[in-house]
Amino acid sequence: MGERGTASVRLRFEASVIYWRGPAPFFYAPLPTPEADEIRRLSRQVTYGWGMIPVEATVGGVVFTTSLFPKDGGYLLPLKADVRRRARVTAGDTIVVDLAVQVAQR
Repeated sequence: MGERGTASVRLRFEASVIYWRGPAPFFYAPLPTPEADEIRRLSRQVTYGWGMIPVEATVGGVVFTTSLFPKDGGYLLPLKADVRRRARVTAGDTIVVDLAVQVAQR
């Protein structure tokens, strides 16, 4: 599954989309604690560096690949503009995320 490797774990959760105004604006879906804990248990096996975790995600029927990154003890799922536009989501929306953690190719 996905171009980065085979899925090692599949998760489904709800998240509220957040907006982070850093050097450039970004939108994220923070993983709930139980799912973040599951990712953390696998992180050494699947990270490709800096704690980044390759995933294939589905939001509103839109399938995309990206990487989770650690933040404040949890993980954030980045939502690119194209994904948000196609899934019709923005900050404050509650979304359902299907997530497949990919085995990083080394």
